[in-house]
Amino acid sequence: MIESAVQAIRRKIGDFTPEFGIILGTGLGKLVNEIEIEHQMMYSNIPNFPISTVEFHSGKLIFGTLNGRKVVAMQGRLHYYEGYDMPEITFPVRVMKVLGIQKLFVSNASGSLNPDIKKGDIGIIEDHINLLPDNPLRGSNDEDFGPRFPDMSQPYNFKMIEQALDIAAKLHVRAHKVVYVSAPGPNLETRAEYRYMRIIGGDIVGMSTVPEVIVANHMGLPVFAISVITDEGFHPDLRPVSLKEIVEVATEAEPKMTSILKELIAMQ
Repeated sequence: MIESAVQAIRRKIGDFTPEFGIILGTGLGKLVNEIEIEHQMMYSNIPNFPISTVEFHSGKLIFGTLNGRKVVAMQGRLHYYEGYDMPEITFPVRVMKVLGIQKLFVSNASGSLNPDIKKGDIGIIEDHINLLPDNPLRGSNDEDFGPRFPDMSQPYNFKMIEQALDIAAKLHVRAHKVVYVSAPGPNLETRAEYRYMRIIGGDIVGMSTVPEVIVANHMGLPVFAISVITDEGFHPDLRPVSLKEIVEVATEAEPKMTSILKELIAMQ
């Protein structure tokens, strides 16, 4: 299935070989405006490629140059809550690796569990807690991709984390090193769940990222992940938040994330 997808993409992009893969999350798809696009493909035109069902996710692979580096960007990611299984969610990461990427950059939107981290801030993910009910590596292991029991002591690349924090400081952007909790969704959390996630060590919570990061680590791909904080779950008098509000905050904060990612990619 992977080989079939890669062959179809190769027929479209020729000898273009991306150095880096980028997964763009909720409200963060405009980074593609910074890419000098050479090729693009709808997910629906790639054999075996799952199609994003979230209305604000485009579902398109973008190939081009960002700050002088060749990239492939997923404009629209896949989520467990859409009904996909873990191999489907992580299928694009496998495909990007076979296409030649050397590092993976992931973005998402999240809610804060930590009173020091406010709406509109940026989170640089240094570790995660996986509360999803399945694992993308469950089942038979393909040794061509990676080992049966991959190490996860450094799921996010320390060097890129420090580089990103330096860039954020230079740009006067409020950024924090954070632990990301991945929950199944699609509902937002209850007050008790927010408290629980904070107690077990989380700083922010979202509904994505971890499956892709596990698979990237399985294949030996260094990972950098960045999050836009769109809402605050730590308030004792927690009030309802709408998807519209979340997307608006993500869109407003997007230029901060874009600036950090652009500079970070240029440094690699």
